Amino acid sequence: MARQLRPVGLDFVETAPLRLVFAREVSASPEAVYRALAEEVAEWPRWFSAVTLARPLEGGARREIRLKGGTRFLETVVAAEPGAVYAYRVDRTNAPGVRALLEEWRVVGVPGGARVQWTFAADGAALFRVGLKAGRAGLGRAFRDAVGALDRRLASAPRA
Repeated sequence: MARQLRPVGLDFVETAPLRLVFAREVSASPEAVYRALAEEVAEWPRWFSAVTLARPLEGGARREIRLKGGTRFLETVVAAEPGAVYAYRVDRTNAPGVRALLEEWRVVGVPGGARVQWTFAADGAALFRVGLKAGRAGLGRAFRDAVGALDRRLASAPRA
């Protein structure tokens, strides 16, 4: 059953009891990466293999996300700065033990492309925190694989 989580703002990315940060450089432009993250939400399953459904709601102000294994999230976008940052908090989920969750994607231009940084900021029961720390390597691998797939997808997309 889905549970309501504690609402948090963008500052939670700095104050969360547990923060996992991953980064990778890509050849795509910051604008293209941002567009894929924030404006083409329904396309996430095409490049992020853990995501089975991504649906923008309320004109993009909210999102519905489903992951492999059955985890579901109802999210609210808390930051959307084109070419720079896209962040959302989880409002409702069926994931056990979590109390608050915010994910931030920062995109910065670098020579030859962009640097993509994903911060997973969370609070939850002790078992949840231990499990998340133990799963850090897997989350990092999922991030690297997803951003690599996104970069390949953007490289093969026809230019407008």
